[in-house]
Amino acid sequence: MGLVDIFVIFIFIIFLAFVGLYKSKTRVLETTYLVADRKISLFSLTATLVMTEFNSATLIAFSSLGYIMGKKAFLFPLIFLIGLLFYALIAAKKWKEFNGLSVAHFFTQKYGKNLGKIASFLLILSMIGFTSSYVKSLTLLFSEIFPYLNYWILSFSLVFIILLMCLREGLVSIIRTDILSFILILFIFPLILFFAFKSNSQVDVQIEYSSSFFSYRFWISLVILTMFTYILAPWYGQKIFAAKNKKTAALAVIFSAIFVFIFYSLAVFTTYILKEKGFALSNPEKAYPMALNIFLPIGLKGLCFALLFATSATTLTGVYSAMSAMVISDFLKEKKDALQSKILMIAFAFISFVLSNVLIDKVFDKIILANIPIAALSFALIGGFYWKKTSIIGAYISTIVGIIVGTLSYLIYREEGIYTWVWATWGILFIFISGILGSIIFPDKKKALEKLDTKELS
Repeated sequence: MGLVDIFVIFIFIIFLAFVGLYKSKTRVLETTYLVADRKISLFSLTATLVMTEFNSATLIAFSSLGYIMGKKAFLFPLIFLIGLLFYALIAAKKWKEFNGLSVAHFFTQKYGKNLGKIASFLLILSMIGFTSSYVKSLTLLFSEIFPYLNYWILSFSLVFIILLMCLREGLVSIIRTDILSFILILFIFPLILFFAFKSNSQVDVQIEYSSSFFSYRFWISLVILTMFTYILAPWYGQKIFAAKNKKTAALAVIFSAIFVFIFYSLAVFTTYILKEKGFALSNPEKAYPMALNIFLPIGLKGLCFALLFATSATTLTGVYSAMSAMVISDFLKEKKDALQSKILMIAFAFISFVLSNVLIDKVFDKIILANIPIAALSFALIGGFYWKKTSIIGAYISTIVGIIVGTLSYLIYREEGIYTWVWATWGILFIFISGILGSIIFPDKKKALEKLDTKELS
C-alpha cells in the first residue's frame, strides 16, 4: 500500500474522531451516555444497528468462506437476515416496552437480583469473547497495511484510537459515527465489486473449491443459534432502548437485517471473484483485505481500509458501552455523571486488547463459542416475555442446562465434530424443555397462592 492510501486512512480516522467529538459536551449525564436520552429516530437507529452488526470479525470470516467454498458461502449472510428478522418479530417491541438500562436488568426485574447478576455475568463473559475476536480481526485487517508492525503494538494503537472516538459522549458519539459509516458503505461496497469485475485475471489456473468446510448441518445450526442468541444481544438491546418508540425499534431491526445481509453478500462476492480471477492465498482470512489491495485504485483503497476500521470501531464501542451499562445496572449504582461508565469502557477495552493477542486464534470459531452463555438464557428471556407461568426455578434450571449442554457439546465434539449441530438442536431443545418442566413443577410461590385464591373465590 502506497503513501497516498496511508495518508487517506489517517485523514479519515482523524475525521471520524472529530465526528465523534463534534458537539460533544464536557459533562455528560449517565442516561445520555448509555441510552442517548431514548429519542433516536428510525434512520439513525437503522444505521447504528447495521454498523453494530457489520463488523470486521464476521466480514473476515464470511469473506474467507467465499474464497474457500465459492457460491455456497452466500448462504452465510442469510443467517443474519433470518436471525435479525426473528429478533424483529420476537424481541424488538418487547425490549422497547421494557425500556431498561441494560438487557441483564430484565432478568433482575423478572427473576430477582441473583439471576439478574448471573445473567449479567454470563453476558459480559460472552462479550469479552466477542470484543477480543473483533480486536483480533481488526489487527489482521490492518496487518495488511503495516506488515512489519508487531501485533501487540498494532492492536493497542487501534484500541486506543477507538476509545478516542467514543469515550467522551458514549452512545451519542457512537451513533453519530455509525451514520457516517453507513452512508459511505452504501456507496463504496458496490464500487469495490465493480472494480473487482473490471480487474484482470491471473494466468489460467484451475479453480478448486473445498466442500469439506461446508455442511448443511453446520449452516442450519448457525441459523438456530443466531435466532436464539441475538434476541439477548446486549449491544442490540441497549440501542433498542435508545429508540424513540416501539414501532421505530421494530422497523429499524427489519431494515438493518436487509442491509446487513446485502453488505455481507457483497463481501462474499468480492472474495469469490478474487478466487475466480486466479489469485492464490495461503491464509483465506486475509482474502478480503487482499482483494481491496489488488482490485482498488489508489485513494479508494485507503478509504476502504479506513471505512472497515470505522465499522469495527463502532461495533466494539457499542459492545463496550453495553458491558458498562450492565455492570452499572446490576453491580453498581447509576450516577448522574458518566465518569464510572468511561472507566469501565477503558477497562473492558484493555481486557479485549490483551485476550485478542493471547487467546484468539481462529476468529470465526471463537465468535461461535462465545455464544454458549447467551444461548443458555434464551428460555428465561422468551418465557419472561410471553409465558406468565415461567418461574424463577424454571429459569435457573434452563440456564444451568444450557451452559452444561453447550460446554459438553464443545468438549466432546469440538469444531471438527460440528459441535454446533448438537448444541443448536438438542441443546436449545433441552433448554426449553427443562425450563418449561421446571416452571410447572416449581411454580413461583406468589403465582401459586394467586391461583389458589382464584379457585377458592370461584
